[in-house]
Amino acid sequence: MIEVKGLIKRFGLKNVLAGMNFSAIPGEFVVLLGPNGAGKTTFLRILSSLSRPTLGNVTVAGYSLPSQAAAVRMRLGVVSHMPLLYGDLTAEENLRFFSKMYNINGMDQRITEVLSLVGLSTRRKDMVRTFSRGMQQRLAIGRAVLHDPEVMLFDEPYTGLDQEASEMLDGVLQNVAAAGRTVVMTSHDLARAEDLGTRFDVLTKGRIGNSIHKNDLGGQNLLSYYKSVLSG
Repeated sequence: MIEVKGLIKRFGLKNVLAGMNFSAIPGEFVVLLGPNGAGKTTFLRILSSLSRPTLGNVTVAGYSLPSQAAAVRMRLGVVSHMPLLYGDLTAEENLRFFSKMYNINGMDQRITEVLSLVGLSTRRKDMVRTFSRGMQQRLAIGRAVLHDPEVMLFDEPYTGLDQEASEMLDGVLQNVAAAGRTVVMTSHDLARAEDLGTRFDVLTKGRIGNSIHKNDLGGQNLLSYYKSVLSG
């Protein structure tokens, strides 16, 4: 579903990604870990066609980037720490706008389904500017899954959320993943990442330094594993 080989991304003379290899299969929830500046957001921007690789091969849902970016976008849902919604539109109007962009059939039914999925059915007629940060983030996920994408990318989706909002977002992410999509998420919240992910990759020095499946963590938690990788 995602296949990356020899990915290099340079900014000036600096290699942010230095020959990175990565793959993810359908139904896999990969959490991408790494210190600030490791290149996690840069990598997700390349996968989402917002940034072009300097060198290397990148394939998402069977399409190559950047040459087939339009086809990739139709099969991709992206959520960052910025909701990217229209504050002066209602939740329903936001989803209707994006539904038209994706030319979704049965638009009204799909909007109702998505609002239910993200727990905002009772707020569908309310202006998004009246929403809390957590509610806006849930609606952003609704926007991202409207067209039923095969691949979902989440870049630090918990940033700025309080405990209650984070717990609600947990449930939404679990529902998104349960649909069999391929999910790649960056997060500094290792406790939440451990609950959600099926695999954990550590990005250091522009490459995946270590990778482990949840079942192989054994007696250690994700934080201990992460610390051991960075100190090794």
